[in-house]
Amino acid sequence: MATTDDPDRYPPSRETLMKLAQDALRSGRMAEGFKTARELLRQDPHDSDGLYLAAVAARYLKEFATAQLLLGRLHTASPEYGRAWQETGHLALAQGREVEALAAFQRATRFNPALEASWREQANLLGRAGRGAEANQAAFQYQRLANLPRELVAVTNHLAEGRLLRAEEICRHYLRTHPARDAHHIEGMRLLAKIGIEFGVLEEAEFLLESAVAFAPQDVQLRLDYIDVLRRRQNFARALAEAEALHARDPESPVFQSRLAIESMQSGDYARGLELFDKVLERLPHDPANLTSKGHALKTTGASADAIASYRAAIAAKPDHGDAWYALANLKTYRFTDAEVAAMQEQAARADLAFMDRVHIAFALGKAHEDRGEYEASFAAYDEGNRLKRAQTRYSADAMTAELARQREACTADLFERHAGAGHDAPDPIFILGLPRAGSTLLEQILASHSQIDGTLELPNILALAHRLRGRRVGENRYPHILQELDAEKLAAFGRDFIADTRIHRAGAPFFIDKMPNNFRHIGLIHLILPKAKIIDARRDAMDCCFSGFKQLFAEGQEFTYGLTEVGRYYADYVALMDHWDTVLPGKVLRVSHEDVLDDLEGQTRRMLDFLGLPFEQACLDFHKTERAVRTASSEQVRQPINRKGQGAWRPFEPWLDDLKEALGDLAQQGG
Repeated sequence: MATTDDPDRYPPSRETLMKLAQDALRSGRMAEGFKTARELLRQDPHDSDGLYLAAVAARYLKEFATAQLLLGRLHTASPEYGRAWQETGHLALAQGREVEALAAFQRATRFNPALEASWREQANLLGRAGRGAEANQAAFQYQRLANLPRELVAVTNHLAEGRLLRAEEICRHYLRTHPARDAHHIEGMRLLAKIGIEFGVLEEAEFLLESAVAFAPQDVQLRLDYIDVLRRRQNFARALAEAEALHARDPESPVFQSRLAIESMQSGDYARGLELFDKVLERLPHDPANLTSKGHALKTTGASADAIASYRAAIAAKPDHGDAWYALANLKTYRFTDAEVAAMQEQAARADLAFMDRVHIAFALGKAHEDRGEYEASFAAYDEGNRLKRAQTRYSADAMTAELARQREACTADLFERHAGAGHDAPDPIFILGLPRAGSTLLEQILASHSQIDGTLELPNILALAHRLRGRRVGENRYPHILQELDAEKLAAFGRDFIADTRIHRAGAPFFIDKMPNNFRHIGLIHLILPKAKIIDARRDAMDCCFSGFKQLFAEGQEFTYGLTEVGRYYADYVALMDHWDTVLPGKVLRVSHEDVLDDLEGQTRRMLDFLGLPFEQACLDFHKTERAVRTASSEQVRQPINRKGQGAWRPFEPWLDDLKEALGDLAQQGG
């Protein structure tokens, strides 16, 4: 009979084993540390910390083959774990393999820039290889870290390794206990802003970086981070101005040229953006990031052949560059060759492939197999890409259902009756909303071909306002019930701000389109602040729409697409909320079915223009001839005449879609 001391019945907790192993390694008891780390792995063979500690101990014990095997397993489990690559570097050094060691240390600092030992060893190895300039840069980074307070080094480590709450706790404590005149206070502000970006708290991140730049206007990294957060908030005018200021400091800097190219593109100056990318590539002809960015720019302007050439050049320079592989797939009209499919499969088989490269290549392989009619392999690839992304997010279908239910609770017919006549009376905005992959880009392209309508972007302004109304304190969520408390003056001010803040995206037409799909959640807010705005709901067959979303890798903001159950539930919740808006705001929303547009393009176009109060123009039917930039995943499709290529695309995958059908319920048969 087991006693209370039986370790098999009452095994030590993971935390206990971790502490015992770490203490043993720190005090030089390597054999004991190795044994304890192996106990961790007995409980969970994929425990990254256990693999790391066991590998370190094995190296000190000169069990190099064992250490190599453990690190291989660790790279497979956590390909972007910087400390694992640092340990790979130490192991290679211990065996005299300096070239391998240098590559490992460089990869380590790419994933975790706070690893002092990796910078130090890079400086040594680069110096011995006669690469003086690079050695000096590595030495500078090492010295910079050595001079930082240990708290901020710890913050950088936690941030790089995904422990955001702990990083925030340490960083805020440091900033509270060290006055603003402290030499490292600005670095603390920068790190807290980066944590905020990871949490999606962009308004606070922007404030922190704006303040830090005011304190240290010559700090280039601060300015680069500031531009990044401005772009994320789609404050493109300010981001462009900041990029211009950096470029003016050193017009020959490839870093500044590239940043200005990106911001020029975001602001619609495509000619200048492409010119700047070409300047960068004159200096760095094989840089995969800039080749891919140039490809994105060319795709946006409709130069598909040149975009393909740029993407292929990026892949030639870096065969595991997943962003470029997926960019080819995301053209929708591109077909991979046999050799390209084999090359992607070779990269996908690598244990050390970086996380996002693996995700991008999985989605690209899904498209490649689908085009070949290899539907089981295609679904497996799409499912793998989504599985990886789903594990990375904190999305909850239950939480989203509850959030949309709150809209129905707060936004009542009585609320809108009480505020009749309030808000800003501008008739300019046309909101096209719904779900992504529902045909909204096609509707935008049709309407933006009209002489009186500007097509713009998926504007973040309504979503940002909703976020502000939630409240600033952690855990606070006053929205949407706060709409019951706002007075007419405040509602009108919000409407005026929307018109003013979106003017940069317009080209002078009296009306403009905001195509942010997620605005369907906030129709009540839109109506209160802009009562004369027009709203069009782009609706598509439920199975087609949901499966198309599942196949599409969205950059951010559409986390519900990473699972069949999640996307099905989201669609059902969307339909329920749109039914609510129809009840409390009758006639406010025009619903346009994608299938109806395919059946009767002219009839549906005239119907939309009548709703908008605009005369018919033939250019709307010739939308595929319109020479305007299109930035969504459908950019190539809407440059072709109307077609049915996407209709029923889910049917060959039906054997694997039971979860989606169950989540949709009756909607799966009703076509939405």
